[in-house]
Amino acid sequence: MILGFLCAPFAFAQANDWPQWRGPKHDGISSEQNWLKPWSADGPKRLWKANVGIGFSSVSVSAGRVFTMGNTITNVDTVWCLDAASGRVLWTNSYPCALDPKYYEGGPGATPTIDGDRVFTFSKKGHVLCIDAASGKTIWSRNIADELSLKLPEWSFAGSAHVEGDLVILNAGSAGTALDKKTGRIIWSSSPEPSGYATPVPFEMNDQRTVAIFSAKALVAVNPRTGRTLWDFPWETGRDVNAADPIVRGDRIFISSSTGAALLQVRSNQVTAVWNKPNFMRNYFNPSVLLGDFLYGIDGTTHRPTALACVDFNTGERKWSQSNFGSGALMAADNKLIILDKGEIIIADATPEKYTERARAQVIGGKCWTAPVLANGRVYCRNAVGDLVCLQVGE
Repeated sequence: MILGFLCAPFAFAQANDWPQWRGPKHDGISSEQNWLKPWSADGPKRLWKANVGIGFSSVSVSAGRVFTMGNTITNVDTVWCLDAASGRVLWTNSYPCALDPKYYEGGPGATPTIDGDRVFTFSKKGHVLCIDAASGKTIWSRNIADELSLKLPEWSFAGSAHVEGDLVILNAGSAGTALDKKTGRIIWSSSPEPSGYATPVPFEMNDQRTVAIFSAKALVAVNPRTGRTLWDFPWETGRDVNAADPIVRGDRIFISSSTGAALLQVRSNQVTAVWNKPNFMRNYFNPSVLLGDFLYGIDGTTHRPTALACVDFNTGERKWSQSNFGSGALMAADNKLIILDKGEIIIADATPEKYTERARAQVIGGKCWTAPVLANGRVYCRNAVGDLVCLQVGE
């Protein structure tokens, strides 16, 4: 189903857009400066509120539009396009897909990826869509789980689509799957074993373009053109929940899950651990951010006490830990952390010296596992049942 209210050509992108999961550089860090303005006693001004259906999809923001996904109790996924200023629905694109709740509300976990005038989405059951960003019309679609007989992970697919040149790369199968972004044709695939839940992360190493796939059993580096495995590092987690995107700097890669964290060194496709610590900096669902030489992220799981922590990237030394945080998520901008936890938006300094909180306000109710997004002076916050609020935090 498509509901279209605006079919004009897709507008120009803005400098501080957020066109995909984790932003333009895949790192959870915005380039916006001086964005935080004083709040009233009631918190930041709410510009609008919408309901986009059950799920944990974050938002992508491009050319004055907001894109996200949700599901209904009637087992229908919907891709939403909203006006960023008003929240007005510009179009929707819906298709049958199971809600599939299991110890949580269910619904999609992936975030739409904007590439020029195209929107790429990936459902938890393997539907891949290429959608015209202006009109919401489907350009092509296919279900790779059915076509490739893929074994779904326990909580189904959750990683977002990564556009790599003329390819769409997905964390599906043991070490990824790639489609032609113009036609949807399958270019390469891996064995049909269950995948991890993280989004593919691109990087350059040894003068070679590479994509990191955090699979169910290992971190796998692949050649994006061919799918050939360049190297892997075994990483087994309870129930195969490898969900937090790897963080790459130079020839070092940080990985984390509910069992602990490690910093890997890669040289000539040989991998060694610089440090590897069990029960440490456990990024369960959402990845940390790396600012300077320090990682900031949620340490813990839904089953154990959680804290916001700061860790030295190179040594693994914990600099500080602030308790009483839930299984929330965060991003960063202008050396500040933007945290969404238990319906509160929290602003804290990104410094290894100590935890310093600058602002806090309750802005939404219910479970909030979805990462907040700052784009063009507005912060978008979403809960599990699909309430999406847009807050004015800058000018």
